[in-house]
Amino acid sequence: MTSGTGSDLYPLGEAPPLGEVPKRMHAQLIRESRFGEPTRAFAPEVVDIPPVGPDDALVYVMAAGVNYNNVWAGRGVPIDVIAARQKAGEVEDFHIGGSDASGIVYAVGENVTNVKVGDEVIIHCGIWNIHAPWVTAGNDPMYDPSYRIWGYETNWGSFSQFTRVQAHQCLPKAPHLTWEEAAAPTLVGATAYRMLFSWPPHDVREDDVVLIWGGAGGLGTMAIQLAALQGAKPIAVVSSEEKGEFCKQLGAVGYINRKNFDHWGRLPNWEDASGMGEFQKGARAFGKAIWDVLGERRSPRIVFEHPGEDTLPTSMFVCDTGGMVVICAGTTGYNADVDLRYLWMRQKRFQGSHFANDEQAGAFNDLVIQGKIDPCLSRVFRFDETGACHQLMFENRHPDGNMAILVGATEEGQGRS
Repeated sequence: MTSGTGSDLYPLGEAPPLGEVPKRMHAQLIRESRFGEPTRAFAPEVVDIPPVGPDDALVYVMAAGVNYNNVWAGRGVPIDVIAARQKAGEVEDFHIGGSDASGIVYAVGENVTNVKVGDEVIIHCGIWNIHAPWVTAGNDPMYDPSYRIWGYETNWGSFSQFTRVQAHQCLPKAPHLTWEEAAAPTLVGATAYRMLFSWPPHDVREDDVVLIWGGAGGLGTMAIQLAALQGAKPIAVVSSEEKGEFCKQLGAVGYINRKNFDHWGRLPNWEDASGMGEFQKGARAFGKAIWDVLGERRSPRIVFEHPGEDTLPTSMFVCDTGGMVVICAGTTGYNADVDLRYLWMRQKRFQGSHFANDEQAGAFNDLVIQGKIDPCLSRVFRFDETGACHQLMFENRHPDGNMAILVGATEEGQGRS
């Protein structure tokens, strides 16, 4: 690759000649000394561009997607990602976050064959040792100890002019989308795809009732569309009537306003008859709300979970006999309770799920390219607003759908052909 033949540092929005890689770049950095709320944690700095390995690609970032994982990174909670990487032998004392991106390939390693300089790509966030014996044997790389989330568990994410990725992370950009639209949905969309289509026999099928928590959020908006594409009946759980109507526009058959119920939280002790009775009263009322949406007494075959601590007891209660609760996060807390009687006697399944592999991310991206998935981009931020948009997410004041940050793209609407 060419390096430094022109300027050593280009201003934001001014792209180097294709294939020319400067020595330094602008980036939004998190440092341990700034851990705290996002408006404090993120700050613009200039750093060296990382070297490109034989299996890597260097992408000039046009836009970056926004996810909650870098709220965690900025706070240093639940883990200090910088210290964790240094303990593993990495030397950088900073974190460049960002786990979604769209951009242009500027350099590739000697072993790379799937992309070339000049390709317009999006980047999925799954990264692993492609030479690990488990991976080379054809097994799911998500079960290999080397699996990481790029831009959170790894450095050099998308909140910078250039990002270094493993070449297999690069997928074709949908030509009909702008840079910011293309950058927004991949992490949440591929996560939802694995949750809904990768745990047989509980793949979503026609006429399935699918209960989707956080229906108006990034994960929920993708899950609603994916379920609807299969002819299923997604029901969104939301916090307002406006959010519910938004979900119906995406394909939900109806919605439930969770604020109409107050039984959320961890289960009381099973010997507390009064406490358990109050919980079951609330959970039954919530289950009836599902029937009211459907107009028939059917329970969800699949429950799409991510709030965790506050909602899991209800999810397990309302899930149909022989159904599955699939979970990918714990946004309200990690200590969740399950009444095991409903799990074993009704033969329900409780399934953990985490992002996606290449095939699943590619399958989701194919749906985006075909125009079958709306990225649900709700708001676009300037690069200097990186901390501000994460602050909105931290305070739960972010808009419905997904957000994106302009990096190399100087204004909204660029990149569509």
